[in-house]
Amino acid sequence: MEPNTETGLPLVKSRSGARVLIYSHDTFGLGHLRRSRALANAIVEAQPGTSVIIISGSPVIGNFEFESGVDYIRIPGVTKLHDGDYRSLNLNVSLDEAVGLRQALILQAAKAFQPDVFIVDKEPTGFRGEVVPALDYLKAAGCKLVLGIRDVMDEPALLVPEWERKGAKTALIRYYDEIWVYGLKDVYQPLKALDLPQDVENRITYTGYLRRDVPPTPSLTKYPKITKQPFILVTTGGGGDGDDLIDWVISAYEADADLDQPALILFGPFIDRDKRRSFVERIAKQPKLDVMSFDNKIEWLMKKADAVVAMGGYNTFCEALSFDKRTLIVPRTRPRLEQYIRAVEAERLGLVCMLSDCKEPRTPERMAAALRSLSSQARPSEVVIPGLLDGLDRVRKRLKVLTESRPQFAPAYHQAAE
Repeated sequence: MEPNTETGLPLVKSRSGARVLIYSHDTFGLGHLRRSRALANAIVEAQPGTSVIIISGSPVIGNFEFESGVDYIRIPGVTKLHDGDYRSLNLNVSLDEAVGLRQALILQAAKAFQPDVFIVDKEPTGFRGEVVPALDYLKAAGCKLVLGIRDVMDEPALLVPEWERKGAKTALIRYYDEIWVYGLKDVYQPLKALDLPQDVENRITYTGYLRRDVPPTPSLTKYPKITKQPFILVTTGGGGDGDDLIDWVISAYEADADLDQPALILFGPFIDRDKRRSFVERIAKQPKLDVMSFDNKIEWLMKKADAVVAMGGYNTFCEALSFDKRTLIVPRTRPRLEQYIRAVEAERLGLVCMLSDCKEPRTPERMAAALRSLSSQARPSEVVIPGLLDGLDRVRKRLKVLTESRPQFAPAYHQAAE
């Protein structure tokens, strides 16, 4: 094999199966990682012989199972602080040095793996511009570049200046062959306020939401006895910002002894230790409450539950739709309105009910009433919305088109390297 002059690695002249590289923007929580995992698993299931690598800084990526054909590269993590700033998660280095290291590893992965398609999650330039060198390299090599974004990003008044500051709109126009919105145009148009050129608008595909299924093997986690009867699952995703919801649910059971249906509270791996300890003490005093720390196969719990109470992040919303669960969304409104906007639109369509403290106080009585009404709420399946959960099917179709139209990759890389 002839060596690649840039990487020093062997240059592959021919190969079987497409290659897909996914950049997972995951500086906080589990949302981006779980969405990337769902996409990767769906891709290899539909196209045997395909190889997918996920690039992620998540400290818990190793806790999840992936289909054959999917692997991951763990880059040094960064984490968001309470004041909205960031720092290196584990390394004793400055944020700039951590980002520089991540950037170098992303570029090296792109050169070594030689993907046919590069899917970038959420941020057109990555965290602090870290994927730009890889985008430049892959664009020159003829790799197809895709930006994948959730149905709602943020309110327009904040999204537009944020994207201008990051150079995200310019990157979107310059680099990306396609933009996949994992939602429906009739529900929400996340990029509408950016006033994109028509040729960029033409690159947008609304895929529908990403359907979820239970994993092929059951969870090894032992479920509490409470799950052997109809129960409400209370989940805050990663748990790093779910304290208010958990507190509100516990306070409802503390204030209303007549709440009949039990609830299981799932903390998530990123909950604050001190708050977790306090919540456990309060939960132990309530016979109709129980708790679990984390379940990497939450889909099984979701399927077992009679109803769901959640903050309304993208993945949980997809799961509630997929498993047809009566759902109460209690969205966070800081630092982004993403969950609130999604909840408002979903409630408008009759898919969920929403409980917010934006206009009314956060009282135990309000939560207790909302929990009690869950049993009579309509299920999502009672609302007919064409294409609602077709997201993975649309992604697979678009990916098939992109990979089939891709010329032999190695010569293009050789030319880019020279």
